[in-house]
Amino acid sequence: MATINIRVDDDVKQRAAALFSDLGMDLSTAINVFLRKAIMEDGIPFELRRETPNAQTLAALEELREIQSGRVKAKAYSDVDAMFEELNRDAEV
Repeated sequence: MATINIRVDDDVKQRAAALFSDLGMDLSTAINVFLRKAIMEDGIPFELRRETPNAQTLAALEELREIQSGRVKAKAYSDVDAMFEELNRDAEV
């Protein structure tokens, strides 16, 4: 049996360990599953691509920048129901 040493951010390791624990395996088992699947697929066993934000995401990011800069005041609601009422109304348009 061989040993592999890898460097990974502490947060990534902790989050992955928690996820795989919920699935009933430890990190070592999960990495072995990944390696075996890569061998079976003869490559990375999932699609790798650079995500380009769509227009809606870009608009939301710009709105966030405007709010954070103080140039625009964030919209406030009296309660969650009022927020969803407006969101549903906007979705119907």
